[in-house]
Amino acid sequence: MPRINTLFVCSRNQWRSPTAERVFRDDPRLSVRSRGLSPRSARQLINDDLIWADIVFVMETKHRARITGQYREALGCTPLHVLDIPDDYQFMDPELVELLQDRIGWHFRDVETE
Repeated sequence: MPRINTLFVCSRNQWRSPTAERVFRDDPRLSVRSRGLSPRSARQLINDDLIWADIVFVMETKHRARITGQYREALGCTPLHVLDIPDDYQFMDPELVELLQDRIGWHFRDVETE
């Protein structure tokens, strides 16, 4: 079974989306990337990231608005989910990890591994 290309997006790709990438990178069902929307992002979102993605998770509603406005064509019909996780956490903060697992994990619970 092919892996699900999973994209995590936050503002600067500094804390939240890289944490999500780290948390889910060893999941055999997923291929993961993280990106940021700011020009100062560690890894800035480009159209190719959205074309690659089978599913997109953004941390805040403002991220969804930006993607659906600025990247509408590249996003196409790819599912996009808002996690409602504010920019209050450092990289790998245990509370952030728990939030990510709770809010993302259920999306893949019915996906089987090989």
